[in-house]
Amino acid sequence: MEDMGIFDFLIRNLGGFLSITGFANAFWGHYVMIAVGLFFLYIGIIKNLEPMLLVPIGIGILLGNIPFSPGTQIGIYEEGSLLFYLHFGLLKGIYPPLIFLGLGAMIDFSSLISNPKLMLVGIAAQMGIFAAYMISLVFGFSATDAGAIAIIGSADGPTSIFLSSRLAPHLMGAIAISAYSYMALVPVIQPPFMKLLTNDKERVIKMKPPRVVSQREKLYFSIICLIITCCVVPPGMPLLGMLFAGNILKECGVTKRLADTAAGPFTDILTILIGFTMGASTQATSFITWTSLFIFGVGAIAFSTATVTGVLFVKLMNVFLKDENKINPLIGNAGVSALPDSARVSQIMGLRYDKTNHLLMHAMGPTVASTIGSAVVAGIMLSFLGR
Repeated sequence: MEDMGIFDFLIRNLGGFLSITGFANAFWGHYVMIAVGLFFLYIGIIKNLEPMLLVPIGIGILLGNIPFSPGTQIGIYEEGSLLFYLHFGLLKGIYPPLIFLGLGAMIDFSSLISNPKLMLVGIAAQMGIFAAYMISLVFGFSATDAGAIAIIGSADGPTSIFLSSRLAPHLMGAIAISAYSYMALVPVIQPPFMKLLTNDKERVIKMKPPRVVSQREKLYFSIICLIITCCVVPPGMPLLGMLFAGNILKECGVTKRLADTAAGPFTDILTILIGFTMGASTQATSFITWTSLFIFGVGAIAFSTATVTGVLFVKLMNVFLKDENKINPLIGNAGVSALPDSARVSQIMGLRYDKTNHLLMHAMGPTVASTIGSAVVAGIMLSFLGR
């Protein structure tokens, strides 16, 4: 009888153990999201597409979709868990401005300063944002939700997280994953549009080498832009202020250690935290919805619209420019602020049609202009739609 009691005790404990395993608490959605996480790891590691972004996000998706018993303080939405507290940096919009600080410490505004008209290309590409906004409104989303979804068109992950955390926190996971996914797919999505919208003559246009810009000019540019943009759009100050603050650290010449830290280890740590928590926020129980699928679809339209608008706007500008000042339309795609990948695509496409035509430095102008422009648009949306 005593042996039977021990046997029953073991059976009950084994049953209790099995009831808390992931297998016992899983439903089909968990397996779908785990497959998505593995896909992110595949394209990040095997295909080498934006591994610094996609590998942390893929790991986060796996972490966020391991099934568990409710109340065990494991999930990202359960108070007391590690991921719950790390997720605060996304929910409160803390991580994105800090990423912009590191981004500012990396950026060189020389191309934009030497050829200011490239700013117009970056502005034109923001049409992707407004296209997504109108589509979202047509499909019945509120103005605030539509504004958060629309920012995917900027192809700027930190800006997308920042704006959605203020306007639509309940949609932030889908918006952030969509934005970063399309950033990683820049080399896949943009080239077909660039080839379709340009002809053989346009693809081999050689632009004037950008003039040498002094360090003092770059420093003055950042200080002036910080003051003007933040005064014009105060709600965008967390992003714009940090972006130009990081660049001032870089260009002032006396804070090299701070600039190197901001551009290096500081940004790397934030990238890991954003990737893990953003991926984990795709917990199947709350992420797999028709709304998430809609956001991915609208993101594709917005991203494509931004690419097309950038290329076509360069072609329009060339109508009014003298031959020696014409712009190669292959840098129009760089109006999408997927820094620095969109500029790298311009370089690759330029070399494909002329082995001596290097477009990278020219393409950096629209790219950094779009980074500024997307932050300005986010600030404008917050001023009209923010609660």
